[in-house]
Amino acid sequence: MSLITPTRTPVDGTEMLEPDLQELARTVRAFADDVVAPAAYTYDTERRLPLEIIAEMGRMGLFGLPLPEEYGGQGKSYLHLCVAVEQLARVDQSIAVTLEAGLGLGAMPIYRFGTEEQRRAHLPALARGEALAAFGLTEAEAGSDAGATKTTATLSDGWWTINGSKQFITNSGTPITSVVTVTAVTGERVGRDGRRGPELSTIIVPVPTPGFTALPAYDKVGWHTSDTHPLVFDGVRVPEENLLGERGRGFSNFLSVLDEGRVAFAALCVGAAQGCLEQAVLHAKRRVVFGRPIGDNQHIAFTIARMQARVAAARAVMHDAARRIDAGAPFTTQASLAKLIGSEAAVANASDATQIWGGYGFMNENPVARHYRDARILTLGEGSTEVQLGIIARSLGFDRAFG
Repeated sequence: MSLITPTRTPVDGTEMLEPDLQELARTVRAFADDVVAPAAYTYDTERRLPLEIIAEMGRMGLFGLPLPEEYGGQGKSYLHLCVAVEQLARVDQSIAVTLEAGLGLGAMPIYRFGTEEQRRAHLPALARGEALAAFGLTEAEAGSDAGATKTTATLSDGWWTINGSKQFITNSGTPITSVVTVTAVTGERVGRDGRRGPELSTIIVPVPTPGFTALPAYDKVGWHTSDTHPLVFDGVRVPEENLLGERGRGFSNFLSVLDEGRVAFAALCVGAAQGCLEQAVLHAKRRVVFGRPIGDNQHIAFTIARMQARVAAARAVMHDAARRIDAGAPFTTQASLAKLIGSEAAVANASDATQIWGGYGFMNENPVARHYRDARILTLGEGSTEVQLGIIARSLGFDRAFG
């Protein structure tokens, strides 16, 4: 089966964007359809990240979209990044998450919290797509519960010594991975209520550094070409100046990183839902059963109409959250809403598209099948559905529901 590209695109929301965003959407869409989509099945089965495609995305400026020009970026808005991620995710979520995580979790923390020296040392290569950065937060017993972090960093004679492990870290073991930012316990803090707890900080670890190991990649259900590894830090030593942001602000910083990253992640969800919608429309018009296209059946037509409604709602909330970031307005609740609504839309649309395609939708060379596999992680990554519900509930004043 050859890759199937829609001949007519359902409404994708670009018609309401500003002219430069429309142009970006058209450019990335063409790249996704002409370059990424035809190769997707091959590198999915090979389970490799196609560095040649990443390099082309770098030359297009995608990895530098929201970064200032002084650091090699494009000086565009966060919404520009979201538009690009959405268009890529239509055809391949793995490629989209490589961009989303490379910027949202990799480069942006250095830009947001780094010193001028750190920015100039790391951001230009990241903005050009010549290097990738990772954010090492999750552990076996810590992620949503960052207070359970076991990785430690001890400061002595101007050097941090890091010991511990991380898991499920995106972009952490590629041939072009240049840096991993790690959350670690650097001491003890006393809260306003007098309670003692771990002092969390974030530290930049260049790759390679002795003692740092990216273990073999995971055998995942989906996202086969996205690079994801467990990491080990065994006596890793880096200079004191590799501290990212203020000491003890790691918890606050990583919450900010996740809030912002969730909006781009929501764009990935929207793109996946849109891709499933496009494939469902195409098949419903072309597949003839009992002498007529299956889309002539009201059930199929109504199913696809509901798919369109999910995409439209998810995109509207995602755009709102991204514009709030660009305006410097509060966006934490909107980020969670966008991630929640977008992930559920992607999962539902992937299931509906697979059903509409029937047996063909169960074949891995079909983009619908890959979306079906890939979409399941969208309700888990960068904060599970339950985490998003908790954030939204707290914003409504239901604090007592959390003890």
